[in-house]
Amino acid sequence: MLTLLHIENIAVIEKADITFQSGFNALTGETGAGKSIIIDALGAVLGQRISRELVRTGESRASVSAMFSDIEEDLPTLVEQGIVPDEDGVLLLQRDIQADGKSVCRINGKPCTAAQLRQIGMSLLNIHGQHDGQQLLDETQHIHYLDSYGKVGAPLAEYSKAYHTMRDVLHEIEGMQMDEAERMRRIDTLQREIEELEQAKLKDGEEEGLLERRNLLRNSEKFISAVNGADYCLNGSDENNGAVSQIADAENALSHVRQFGDTFADLLKRLTQVRHELYDIAETVCDMKEQFDFSPAELDEIESRLDQLYRLKKKYGPSVPDMIAYLEKSKKELDEIQYADDTITRLEKEHENMRKAAKAAAERLSSVRKKAALDLQQRILSELRDLDMNKIRFEIAFEEKPLESDGQDRVRFLMSANAGEELRAIHKIASGGELARIMLALKNVLAETDRVGTLVFDEVDTGVSGRAAQKVGEKMAQVSRRKQVLCVTHLPQIAAMAAAHFSVEKGEKDGRTYTKVTCLNRTQRMEELARITGGAHITDALMKSAEEMLDAAEAYRNAI
Repeated sequence: MLTLLHIENIAVIEKADITFQSGFNALTGETGAGKSIIIDALGAVLGQRISRELVRTGESRASVSAMFSDIEEDLPTLVEQGIVPDEDGVLLLQRDIQADGKSVCRINGKPCTAAQLRQIGMSLLNIHGQHDGQQLLDETQHIHYLDSYGKVGAPLAEYSKAYHTMRDVLHEIEGMQMDEAERMRRIDTLQREIEELEQAKLKDGEEEGLLERRNLLRNSEKFISAVNGADYCLNGSDENNGAVSQIADAENALSHVRQFGDTFADLLKRLTQVRHELYDIAETVCDMKEQFDFSPAELDEIESRLDQLYRLKKKYGPSVPDMIAYLEKSKKELDEIQYADDTITRLEKEHENMRKAAKAAAERLSSVRKKAALDLQQRILSELRDLDMNKIRFEIAFEEKPLESDGQDRVRFLMSANAGEELRAIHKIASGGELARIMLALKNVLAETDRVGTLVFDEVDTGVSGRAAQKVGEKMAQVSRRKQVLCVTHLPQIAAMAAAHFSVEKGEKDGRTYTKVTCLNRTQRMEELARITGGAHITDALMKSAEEMLDAAEAYRNAI
């Protein structure tokens, strides 16, 4: 449950620490006092989107902290995020908000994203506002309420998989279907492209080799001159001996005196080694002379081939491998188009089989929903009777529709508020007070099936008064036996039913508006209830009535 809410510099709230109790907590105050700001602060610390206007005027930052206690370690969202409450079962959510709208989020002191904060927050606390009642008017939302209650996750996932598999095949069929003129144009285009690429006889790595060879050819004069010069020096000519021959002569001269000492023998050995090395070099140079025997025609052929590859790359891909891949893809597409009729026939058979599988899964999903709907109807009717709507009839109606992503069911909530009237769509006949009570009933039923520990009701009593307001207060007291309830209200019947009552007041100090939140004692509660009932002029009769309301509420809470 939510134990402590700490707020700093949020709108008109300079600083506030609100210690909530288990059970039913009510917040009251004049219109504009700042009750909605407390809800906005809660939303911020639960990861909802925020506005820079949330920061108090003149301040550089704002912050909200929410401490939750008695948190179960095995909550799925906590397990998914790898978050563990401390040894006392406490979880602290924090959000610091800068004046420029940026924020820093933390969970138990560790940084996290707003999305993580939102995911964790949704498992801890639900906020139900005035607009929630309007969602009942949108019939597309009714199936989501039913699915949430019926826990249809497994059959819905089974159906969703079958449906999307069926749709994938249908999209494939649609992609292959085209009119005959378009088909012939595409075949002609593919055939021309394939023919052009096949005639080019593309080879992976060819372009790199051509570029290297062209570089040699373009610099052939320099290479030939360098190699010829080296050959002349090494091998000489008819008139002059080269280095190899002269080293051989030196070697021969020393061979005649090697017996006269180690020095001559060592020089002879070294000359022999040099001659062998020079001979190898000379042979290599000769081979290079043959390699660099270029012809202008070869350079022209290479330039022509590279130009052809350049033109093809502009049409079919940035590299030779890309063009080869394009060729294979075009061949495959041509085969598919030419044999499309056979392929479509095969795919249509697959689609029909998959449609039957999806239909069967939709039937199973529908069966689960209809069973859950019968139970949900009775639960909501029971809740509505508790809320002083004894004459109401409520029914969840099903209509079959073509298979869509959520199944074959069109679900609508129907009601009749008065005896003798036929069932009609909620948006056609429900008043604001009836919508509020139906939504409260629905939320209470759905709350029983989840593990969220705290429910926040933000002025959901709009349009409710008198006996109906009393029943709404009693219902919230009942819910608070198993969940913590926080309720922002303007009705004394509801505020009196709370176990803890907080007053939200707006004042002025040093020319600045501020809001303070006070937990009221019994006398203060009587005064606040009298104010809510009778306005600014509080009489003894109003105080007596307020006391009686508190006594009656306490007796009711003790009895449930």
